Amino acid sequence: MLNNGIKEIPKKMKDEKADCVISLMPVKEPQRYGIAELSPDRKKVLRTVEKPKEPKSNLAVIGVYGFNPTFFKVYPKLKPSWRNEMEITDAISLLIDSGFKVVPHRVEGWWKDTGKPEDILEANHLILDGIESSNEGKVEDGATIVGRVKIGKGTVVFGKSVIRGPAIIGENCKVGPGAYIGPYTAVGDRCQVSRAEIDDSIVMEDTVVDVETKLVRSMIGKGSKILSANGMLPKGDRLVVGENTTLHL
Repeated sequence: MLNNGIKEIPKKMKDEKADCVISLMPVKEPQRYGIAELSPDRKKVLRTVEKPKEPKSNLAVIGVYGFNPTFFKVYPKLKPSWRNEMEITDAISLLIDSGFKVVPHRVEGWWKDTGKPEDILEANHLILDGIESSNEGKVEDGATIVGRVKIGKGTVVFGKSVIRGPAIIGENCKVGPGAYIGPYTAVGDRCQVSRAEIDDSIVMEDTVVDVETKLVRSMIGKGSKILSANGMLPKGDRLVVGENTTLHL
């Protein structure tokens, strides 16, 4: 995840008439990453090396690329790697070996690898640290907004609810009455958060949360419903869990 997005990549390709652009960022432990080696003038990529024991640069290949149609000239030459996959880094090496122009794009700001849930939550922290307060919805009397909170169009924050920033609430949401949304929480569009306390979490769009419990450092997928058992018997937690899931109850 890049805080400045990818808009500079097509511009760089056009300006430098490049066949490929590789986004790079300096890292503290380059031996843990794929590393790009650059020409002396630092305007071309000479090769990429995956997790080198003795890195010749500290510029990590962060997995954001731009290609023009020359990619399809080298693609038929690709062979599966030891992982039995076609590797982008191998395609880039073929482009370089075939004489095509591969140029570096050094990323400014922050980059966050979001391969794991905790990485996504950390990226959410970085994004919310940069938001400004705004309110395009309705905050009823008795509700409390503290800190930098962004509220989308059509959203209603009902009385006795508390939102502490940095936090963002999407469009057409209903919060409360009596809900608590804590710092570093992002709530997507068309969500309903009724009685819950949610802290340091991501709630994706079209989700309903109506439980008398506290959710912390959680990720809740699109269209989910987290509801109270309301006296249902037998008592217990009812779960529908996907593959390779970790739960803390």
